[in-house]
Amino acid sequence: MIDLYYWPTPNGHKITIFLEETGLDYRLIPVNIGTGEQFQPDFLQISPNNRIPALVDHHPADEGEPISLFESGAILLYLAEKTGQFLPCEPRNRKTVLEWLFWQVGGLGPMAGQNHHFVQYAPEKLSYAIDRYVRETNRLYGVLNRQLAGRDYIAGDYSIADMACYPWIVPYERQQQQLEDFPHLQQWFYAIQSRPAVVRAYLKGQPFASRPTVNEESRQILFGQTAKTLENLSEPL
Repeated sequence: MIDLYYWPTPNGHKITIFLEETGLDYRLIPVNIGTGEQFQPDFLQISPNNRIPALVDHHPADEGEPISLFESGAILLYLAEKTGQFLPCEPRNRKTVLEWLFWQVGGLGPMAGQNHHFVQYAPEKLSYAIDRYVRETNRLYGVLNRQLAGRDYIAGDYSIADMACYPWIVPYERQQQQLEDFPHLQQWFYAIQSRPAVVRAYLKGQPFASRPTVNEESRQILFGQTAKTLENLSEPL
């Protein structure tokens, strides 16, 4: 059994997509990041960076004590190695999957995340920041579009690279992007969107998606923390 600590964000969706694709037995444990549940001491034992997703594998391959993981890219890599699925063994193909997995966690995700912040959530509209991150998101869409030319999936076969990238393209309209400007990406996007496991993964998040993640009350929780926050957390919020 796998416990997945989750909220319906792009990084959360990555992991439910993998779990639904493979049929691994898992339990979804919601962590409402808008109310500060990610700062609960028990959760910090699993995810010291106070971010979702996080995972506990109660039946690891070595049959030892449960293994906990944080960081979505690390979780995808762990699960792919655990199951032997969606990550090639052959070195050349494997390196391509890992390149694009790390491209997402180091590039597409952080830049699109800043896009989301300044376009949607910042208390004041800063035209320089909005323009900076909308343009950078556009550049990254172009990089992915070029990679997908002549390919059905990012690394040739469907892999954890696709699972990592797709949820960050889903909010393309809020990122002020137009899919028709990127025809190879658009074709790939609709192919992923139609996969039954992806449909199931997004349905898992629907019960929680109706709760607003960012409002005036949650803004300070999500965007106002410092190193002192964790030092002062001796009791649950």
